[in-house]
Amino acid sequence: MSSLILFGATDACGGLLPLVKVIYAFIKVLMILIPIALIIFGIIDLGKAVISSDDKEVKAATSRLIKRFIYAAVVFFVPILVAAVMNIVAAGGEGNTTGWEACWNAAKQ
Repeated sequence: MSSLILFGATDACGGLLPLVKVIYAFIKVLMILIPIALIIFGIIDLGKAVISSDDKEVKAATSRLIKRFIYAAVVFFVPILVAAVMNIVAAGGEGNTTGWEACWNAAKQ
């Protein structure tokens, strides 16, 4: 039993807390950088299209901006959807299904 304590198996994640913290930090960074990148690339694309004064190019840039917005929204909401699905599964499951939530909450701290 003392060897489990040495390897950190007593945390909520069964010893995987450092890895879960890295994943949580990566997701948080993505949720900040994706909207910023969307704004920057949208400004660049639409700015080029407006400067060129070509209606076809403006429509293409607008289409790209809409597609990027959809992709960014999907990436932004995937963690929220996964958490919601996991809560639904945990509510309907048998046994100890809240271990993932305790692990995720420990990674947030």
